[in-house]
Amino acid sequence: MDLLIASKNRGKIREIKKGLKNLKLKIIGLDDFSLAPSFEEKAESFAQNARDKALFYNKLYDILTVADDSGLMVDYLKGAPGVYSARFAAPYSDDKARIKKLLNLLKGISFEERQASFRCALAVAEGGKIVELIEERANGFILEKMRGKKGFGYDPVFYFPPLKKSFAQLSLSEKNEVSHRGKALTRLRQFLAQRLKQEEN
Repeated sequence: MDLLIASKNRGKIREIKKGLKNLKLKIIGLDDFSLAPSFEEKAESFAQNARDKALFYNKLYDILTVADDSGLMVDYLKGAPGVYSARFAAPYSDDKARIKKLLNLLKGISFEERQASFRCALAVAEGGKIVELIEERANGFILEKMRGKKGFGYDPVFYFPPLKKSFAQLSLSEKNEVSHRGKALTRLRQFLAQRLKQEEN
């Protein structure tokens, strides 16, 4: 069965492929389509952005589609960057620029006040409608300096207390066990496994 991941983010696609490993799926990314249009996220929640994106690409390509919207919410910043996580510094800024802005906003703030959570919403669209919506989170703190060179996005400054490491210090397997997206992928895997079983019957 073909499955379209509605993303061009290679780090995100790599994590999703790892989470769905060994399922009888041919996983396709938007980069597999030379003229795939961009989708502008306009909603005020991760869940709605994921739903809208999944429906957009499902209607366009008529392939079972999974869309993800995820980001970082910092308590001290009243939930920012939130749904603007990917464009926090500027529309086309890179990870380092976004992290730099975040750390500047938290300069001088104590560790205890730097509570944050990564949020993830996964929406599955088929036949022009949403057939599954999954939401998960991972709680932690924002570090004062980057640690680790793995992962992507805000991973180097997101400290996960149970493992005493930043997300960028974890292997992909370790991260998928505890991260917001990893937990969402576990549930997505269960949904898709059931879906494949129905196809076989």
